[in-house]
Amino acid sequence: MQAVILAAGEGTRTYPLTLTRPKPLLTFANKTIIEHNLEQLQGLITEAIIIIGYKGEMIKEKIGNSFGDIKITYIEQREQLGPGHALMQARDLITGRFMVINGDDVYSKEDLKRCLSHHYAVLGQKVKDPENFGVFILKEENKVKKIIEKPKEFVSDLANTGVYVFDKKIFDFELEKTERNEYEITDYVTELAKNNEVYCETVKDYWFSVQFSWDLLDVNKFFVDRIKKTIKKGKIERGCRIHGKLILGKGSVMLSGTYIEGNVIIGENCKIGPNCYIRGSTSIGDNCRIGQAVEVKNIILMNGSKIPHLSYIGDSVIGEKVNIGAGTITGNLRHDNADIKSMVRGELVDSRRRKFGTIIGDNVHTGVDTQIYPGRKIWPGKSTVPGEVVKKDIMD
Repeated sequence: MQAVILAAGEGTRTYPLTLTRPKPLLTFANKTIIEHNLEQLQGLITEAIIIIGYKGEMIKEKIGNSFGDIKITYIEQREQLGPGHALMQARDLITGRFMVINGDDVYSKEDLKRCLSHHYAVLGQKVKDPENFGVFILKEENKVKKIIEKPKEFVSDLANTGVYVFDKKIFDFELEKTERNEYEITDYVTELAKNNEVYCETVKDYWFSVQFSWDLLDVNKFFVDRIKKTIKKGKIERGCRIHGKLILGKGSVMLSGTYIEGNVIIGENCKIGPNCYIRGSTSIGDNCRIGQAVEVKNIILMNGSKIPHLSYIGDSVIGEKVNIGAGTITGNLRHDNADIKSMVRGELVDSRRRKFGTIIGDNVHTGVDTQIYPGRKIWPGKSTVPGEVVKKDIMD
């Protein structure tokens, strides 16, 4: 069995994090999206054909030519003409039945396995905002009748998660460009459903669609909160307090006075403390530093980043090799308790989060006593001056 992983897109809605990496290399719980999905595919497939495009060399460098028992083959989509066009790039390598998944969504092995029990299948999930998704219209016995993209009026709340089980004969059908001048995989499904049984399995375990950068916080919390046992490969000094499950990587040290409340993941070769407060649903990457009188809560701190002293970072995603200056504070709650909005591609988008701090790209330095308004973002390589109040995204 083969799988095609669609991983060619640029991911502009997840800027600034995807200015320096492709979206499938975004991390949660100290693991990239694509590594997680390949782990879920172990035992289900023998080969993954990864369609790459934007910064595709980074995916090749990270994953290599094999992942566990899965052979990895790469195909470059040179022109971005939609997911259907991306799938067409794999036509000559497909040998029989195969699975297709989005490279920037997060899937469960249990749900993927149930889809593979059918000759043709899709995976759906009931959502509260079907107007933001393609939705399945079903006929009898959970069989697909058709798909409607982002319906303005309610027709179904069963969203398309981007998982498909096909066979090679779908390529006999020639896709046509949509109004957006793209080719859509969903047209394959609609065509198949005319004369074949296309079963719709629904998510029973989990599915996460990472549409915006802050969506990573939900994914991270889900997996960090799922930690079942503490694993300590590093050193913990006397005087530390741990209330929750902890994964502490090799070569890392927790200095006296470190207080952990809730489940936390700490990578390798990190220095934590002394006298810091790490609250739950936090993941800290490799070679990171959390120092004196620092409080962090519900954050993703990527590899090589440092929050050395006297700062508060909450409900935030911090890129790689970031240095947070002393006294940096993220505001993560509006005074009126309303949901926090953030600029995305020039438009103000409701994050649907009551608590949301900041998104900081790679290689950012904040000056001492920087204060960051809720939902503001800082682009890679930028900096703030001492005492700066960040009221809007720092992009230039």
